[in-house]
Amino acid sequence: MRPRLLALVCVSASLVSACGALPGSGSGRHTVTVWLMKDSASKEFLSSFTKDFESTHSDLRLDIRIQEWTGIGGKVEDALSSESADAPDVIEVGNTQVPQYVEGGRLTNLTLESMRDWGMDDWLPGLAEPGQDGSIQYGIPWYAANRVVVYRKDLFEQAGIKSPPRTRDEWIEDTEKLNSGGNQGIYLAGQDWYTLSGFIWDEGGDLATEKDSLWQGALDTPAALRGMDFYRRLQSLGDGPVAADEEHPPQAGVFAKGKVAQIIAVPGVAQAITQQNPELKDELGYFTIPGPTAEKPGAVFTGGSDLVVPRNTDDRDAAVAVVAALTGSKWDTELARTMDYVPNKTTLADAVGGEEGVAAMAAGAAQGRATPNSPQWAAVEADNPIKGYMTRVLSGNDPATEAKRASEKITDALTPHL
Repeated sequence: MRPRLLALVCVSASLVSACGALPGSGSGRHTVTVWLMKDSASKEFLSSFTKDFESTHSDLRLDIRIQEWTGIGGKVEDALSSESADAPDVIEVGNTQVPQYVEGGRLTNLTLESMRDWGMDDWLPGLAEPGQDGSIQYGIPWYAANRVVVYRKDLFEQAGIKSPPRTRDEWIEDTEKLNSGGNQGIYLAGQDWYTLSGFIWDEGGDLATEKDSLWQGALDTPAALRGMDFYRRLQSLGDGPVAADEEHPPQAGVFAKGKVAQIIAVPGVAQAITQQNPELKDELGYFTIPGPTAEKPGAVFTGGSDLVVPRNTDDRDAAVAVVAALTGSKWDTELARTMDYVPNKTTLADAVGGEEGVAAMAAGAAQGRATPNSPQWAAVEADNPIKGYMTRVLSGNDPATEAKRASEKITDALTPHL
């Protein structure tokens, strides 16, 4: 998961210090070293998990070490090739990062356990698919988060809207009503490419496609162009800047100032909004991003984390036991409740159904997707041509021409230069 997305979701106030370990108990145990990311789980959760795990695995001791997101890529790369006895046995990685670590056979094949023991058919696709390479499962889904529509209940009521829209057409109609009287129907920045991705997926398109092991950009397909056109229609019903993303300025601050009926964000953004404008505390509502029909919600980009086992672990069985426990229904739902996440399986969604924002997020996660499963995708995001494409289309340039240009840049980034 991207750090900025994670920061909005997490609600923990006190976490294990960076690279600190939670002490195990007992002597003569084999130590399993686990790297987890800062803010992924609370100190209390990790303490409870460690106590429970060690009580049911008398031969194992957990050494949980908290890592910073900044610079983690290089650190994981080093760990995967390390011969040190201190190297991690289990690593939490962002779901879209798994492909870059698969290369070179550096991760353990966990397909058998996934099929036989872990119920992989129920996993959220946005977590499971990036963890695969062909038919082999390397990354095991742990938790997810995705965007929903955060809205002002009072402005909806004033506009005569009695319930949230369930289709795209209803959403446009309602947003047009809300976009009046000095209010913005929706604040949608011009370069929110995660949101655009969902609209493209709903139309049957993609950001890039693979054929014969070669990737090419796909923004210029008819389906992707339809997704961009819907984005354009929705974005026009507010004053979001066409040449900036949702963090410039932070959309939580724009929403907190009032006069905005809707934004698209993770539910955790509510904390930032109400800190800046406490009067909105009881006015915030949430609904899943609508799809083309009322039969199912719209597709969304799924952020989150998978757990992987390095090939160089000195105890595969012990590492697998930790993964099984952390991603199993007991502790996965406990983590979701504690941290306001979406559990790793669609069948566990009821576990977070009591909180409106998380329930909306869980409903959308069933239609979740991830970025193209290419080890080179990070190169696309490094100088993201999708953002510039969106700005130019929203500024009036020809969509087909700009889509072709952006697709060529994506293809170039995804093509290894030998």
